[in-house]
Amino acid sequence: MGQPAHDTTTAESQTPNDPAPTEAATPVPETTTSSPELTGAAAMFANDRASQHLGITVDDHGPGWAQCSMTVTEIMTNGHDITHGGYIFLFADTTFAMACNYPGSITVASGGDIDFLKPTYLGDELVARGHEVIKQGRSGIYDVTVTRGDDIIATYRGRSRTLPARK
Repeated sequence: MGQPAHDTTTAESQTPNDPAPTEAATPVPETTTSSPELTGAAAMFANDRASQHLGITVDDHGPGWAQCSMTVTEIMTNGHDITHGGYIFLFADTTFAMACNYPGSITVASGGDIDFLKPTYLGDELVARGHEVIKQGRSGIYDVTVTRGDDIIATYRGRSRTLPARK
C-alpha cells in the first residue's frame, strides 16, 4: 500500500510500513505516583466491554491507523459452523474505532459497510489492519482489511464523525 512510517505528530498518519506491534504495545512501568489520563482510542477501548468480552486485542495503534487481533471462539460460530458475520463486522468496526479516535477526540461511526470474502472457522486467528483514507474536518473514511494468515477474509469501509467538545 505504500503507507508512510508511523508519525504521531500529525493527523495524517497512516498504517505503518511494519505491521508488527511496536514498543508502544509493551507495558511501561509507572514511574510517578499518578498515571496519565487515557484519551482517544486508549480511553475508548478501556471502556469497550463488548470488544474485550470477545477477546479482541489491540496490537498497536496511532492516529489514523490500528491493528487488532481476535481468535474465533465457539460462541461466534453460526449454524453452518462458520463465523457469524456480525462478529467479523464487530471486529472490523473495533479496529476502525481504534484508527479514528485521535487523542482528545470522541469519534463515532456514521456508517460502515463490509464485504465477506471467505468463511472463517472455530479457532481461526484473525488480524484486522485499518487506516485512514481521508479526514476532512469532523468527517473521515477508513478502510479495514481482515485477514487469516495470508488470506483476506473481509474488507470494511467505515465513515466517521468526530463529535464536538462537550459543553
